[in-house]
Amino acid sequence: MAESGYRRVLLKLSGEALAGGGHFGIDAPTLTLVAEKIAAAHAVCPEMAIVVGAGNFLRGTSVSQDGGGMKRVTADYAGMLATVINSLALQDSLERVGLSVRIQSAIDIQRIAEPYFRRQALQHLAEGRVVIFAAGTGNPYMTTDTAAALRAIEIEAQALLMVKNKVDGVYEADPAKDARARRFETLSYMDALSRRLKVMDSTALTLCLERSLPIVVFDLLAPESIARAARGEKIGTLVGDIPTALADSQPSPSS
Repeated sequence: MAESGYRRVLLKLSGEALAGGGHFGIDAPTLTLVAEKIAAAHAVCPEMAIVVGAGNFLRGTSVSQDGGGMKRVTADYAGMLATVINSLALQDSLERVGLSVRIQSAIDIQRIAEPYFRRQALQHLAEGRVVIFAAGTGNPYMTTDTAAALRAIEIEAQALLMVKNKVDGVYEADPAKDARARRFETLSYMDALSRRLKVMDSTALTLCLERSLPIVVFDLLAPESIARAARGEKIGTLVGDIPTALADSQPSPSS
């Protein structure tokens, strides 16, 4: 990481983050807030890529339950299409705040997005455009967390920034269910895996471990949250190549 911060990052946004206080769809004021935060981060980190989830519309696992739900493969493809909807909305909002944006989709949908092509993505980033990677990896059974880790590795991002909705890092337990749960400031990949902490799914976390890709987990609503993470400031929880002896043996008290 350069002294002034990261030069290239991948930002992972949950679909729920776009819903604001609701549980479904896209909330316009929240979308504008997210775009403004990304624009502020882009000013300090000129090469930004984004993967956005689809939890504000549907989750493949939640609509593919036994007893009449969709088949898992069908549900996952529907989820990929929902990420395209979120990507289009985010592109429009980012362009409104002055950024140049390209969407690259893992599923061919050329009327509204370029096909995913690594070399073209790198060219866009080098020229200061924000690149949104839509439709996950293009494969069922793969989450958008896995897509974010994979794309971050492919574009040689220096960090994966994981934006959470109303959660300011990684906790020892679900803070919504346990008010005494404490937050980690730093965490090793192996501790995150062995403790089964909800950083991201295990496939995504293992990819980051294998490539030593740092993960910064923080709350979207914190002041200047994305810009602070892009500058390399201390925010949320840092998950990385941290020897267990140096990582937090005990989480910090929740603030």
